[in-house]
Amino acid sequence: MTGFSSKRPRSGLRRHAAEALVSEVRDADVLVIGTGVAGLSSALALAPRRVTVLTKSTLGGGGSSPWAQGGVAAALSSDDSPQLHAEDTLEAGAGLCDADAVALLTEQGPRRLRELIELGARFDRGELGELKLGREGAHSRRRILHAGGDATGREMVRALVEAVRSQPEIDIAESAEVTDLVRRNGEIVGAVARHTTPSGVGETWVYHRSPAVILATGGFGQLYSRTTNPIENTGDGLAMAARVGARLIDLEFVQFHPTALDVAADPSPLVTEALRGEGSWLVDERGHRFMPEVHDLAELAPRDVVARALWFQQAAGRSTFLDTRDAVGDAFPERFPTVWFHCRRYGIDPRRQPIPVTPAAHYTMAGIATDARGRTSLDGLWACGEVAASGVHGANRLASNSLLEALVYGHRVAADVANADLKEARAGEVVRETGVFGEDLRPWLRAMMWNHVGLMRDAESLETALSALEGASRSAADGIAAAGEAQNLWTVARLVSTAAYIREESRGSHHRRDFPATDIAWRRRVAWTYRPRSGDLPLRRSHDETLMREIA
Repeated sequence: MTGFSSKRPRSGLRRHAAEALVSEVRDADVLVIGTGVAGLSSALALAPRRVTVLTKSTLGGGGSSPWAQGGVAAALSSDDSPQLHAEDTLEAGAGLCDADAVALLTEQGPRRLRELIELGARFDRGELGELKLGREGAHSRRRILHAGGDATGREMVRALVEAVRSQPEIDIAESAEVTDLVRRNGEIVGAVARHTTPSGVGETWVYHRSPAVILATGGFGQLYSRTTNPIENTGDGLAMAARVGARLIDLEFVQFHPTALDVAADPSPLVTEALRGEGSWLVDERGHRFMPEVHDLAELAPRDVVARALWFQQAAGRSTFLDTRDAVGDAFPERFPTVWFHCRRYGIDPRRQPIPVTPAAHYTMAGIATDARGRTSLDGLWACGEVAASGVHGANRLASNSLLEALVYGHRVAADVANADLKEARAGEVVRETGVFGEDLRPWLRAMMWNHVGLMRDAESLETALSALEGASRSAADGIAAAGEAQNLWTVARLVSTAAYIREESRGSHHRRDFPATDIAWRRRVAWTYRPRSGDLPLRRSHDETLMREIA
């Protein structure tokens, strides 16, 4: 690796007693951080225990879950089965899925969805009242449930929010930005959060003390200048877990959705994969359909294949579009109202013209290493949803499995916490990195990551990224600050860039121009722990063989 020297100024971590940083201490049996489908599912399944749920936005209004258009997959039809669903998931995962985790997902998924329907979730139905099932990329059957055409995540969150609000034991704290996990003798005993008033004028620092902390904070799509993820997705949970020494896994695998609306918007509106499932075509500006030349499944190929195909078209100077006119036509406003809204906002009429589309960062397989119960390597800390790397997605997530994973593993985490022998939470310490990173770092960082650690990577681009991140660290003001979003993005950028540099092959969503082949020697999941000192590669390989094992 070039550009690194042990002579450079080193920074690291500083530890502070949690009580020294806060003005208030609140106790809970369980602390849930995040209010997407995973966090809400966990909180609901834990009632009647005293559960505190923290969200840095508003309940039901933040994170990726309400934005999910494509749907939720499950084997619900007579010609489908959990085994077939598992086979499709394993195929899309490019050899890195944990087969046991996938089996749990596909076997328990139908039950969890039926429970959600009983809570009042309104999925789309046919004329006879039967559930309508769609098909998306790399699925061998029609098994995708939608709600409102392309508002599935929003409807799932709505149903869960109503159920959570009906439980008096669940305390919801909105506008509460969690900045640090609190650690004591290697165990997690709570978290520190900055609570702001609805007007944003005042703030209070609170130590939420709890013997059980569930991270359900979502992914880090905002690490990239082109993303479909909302502004809240800044990798906070992953960065906090890294700082306290939790094992991390699959860090190089970031999924880029092939079809974001190619307009001047940040984040980029998603153009749901369900449109391709209904027969829409990807074309260039000449109207030439190029996907049949790339893959036998054409537009329904795995997402990494389709995203790179668009990237190559654009690299050759061609514009890319999704032509829905024959497949959907005049029914577009009724069938896909969310995409219709975004298209019309930017003067596009998909009934009359192709939709300009581009790849964008969409989902992170990278995350905190967890077992089948959602337990992390640290006592007192569980994780579920996009922040966790459960082994379900491997190197490339199968479309519409993310909401299902959030439901299934959110419930599994809750069951494990409910049966755990929890100790009384006590005082602890927070762990923060030196260096103060302000919001002015964010635009530069996102552009740099898109250019150098995006869809196409190689040693030169990754070395450039790592050196630039080290330079940002050295130029930051000397001192200590609460780990805010910009600091978390910097930490996650180091994690992703390093793991991508070390994996010298192409697999799933991780593509190296200098190592274009998939290498059997790399058919393994590799666990890491964070090394915060600058001047070094920021990861060291974990010695936990159960997480580093070769995938059979």
